[in-house]
Amino acid sequence: MNARAPRAGAAARHALLAVLLLCGATALPALGQSTSEVTPSDEGAAYVPGTGDAWLDRQLADVNRYADRYPEAFVDELVRYGGARRGYPEALMRQHGWAAADVWFACFWGKAIGTSCREPVRARAQHPDEGWKAVVQTLPVAPDNLHWRAVRHALVASYDHWDRPIRLDPLLQRQLGDRARRDAAARRD
Repeated sequence: MNARAPRAGAAARHALLAVLLLCGATALPALGQSTSEVTPSDEGAAYVPGTGDAWLDRQLADVNRYADRYPEAFVDELVRYGGARRGYPEALMRQHGWAAADVWFACFWGKAIGTSCREPVRARAQHPDEGWKAVVQTLPVAPDNLHWRAVRHALVASYDHWDRPIRLDPLLQRQLGDRARRDAAARRD
């Protein structure tokens, strides 16, 4: 072993410390920040699903954070409740660069209109710069209020499955009630 190796490591650490000190204390928190620690306002600006529903867009941005932190639970949700085939969500995210929330939306929109995830995925691939509101207009099944309602309800159910808190908008609060009421309804089904 080379006797100079430990010195080179120490020199590199000293150089890194000097750079950090030159950057100032304000840069230090950002260096250690992972994607799961990004605040909602930070990621909300970066990810815009464009559903035309502000509540749904905010929650979908949070789905990305959840999937980053709990990828297995996220994929299990899509397979168990969204009709995705095992491996399909992972392929969309890893090989094709899809945001987790877009995969979630594609699967649950497909379920709402009676197809698989693949049809909304193909439509989104053909209109990559469009928001979901415009993309679903291109599908053979014209979107209606019941489809949007089904997707909103599915998102609340996903949060319940993940045991993740969710703030409902007034309409969803009237339709679904609080968590205890939703849990009681699920036990009856």
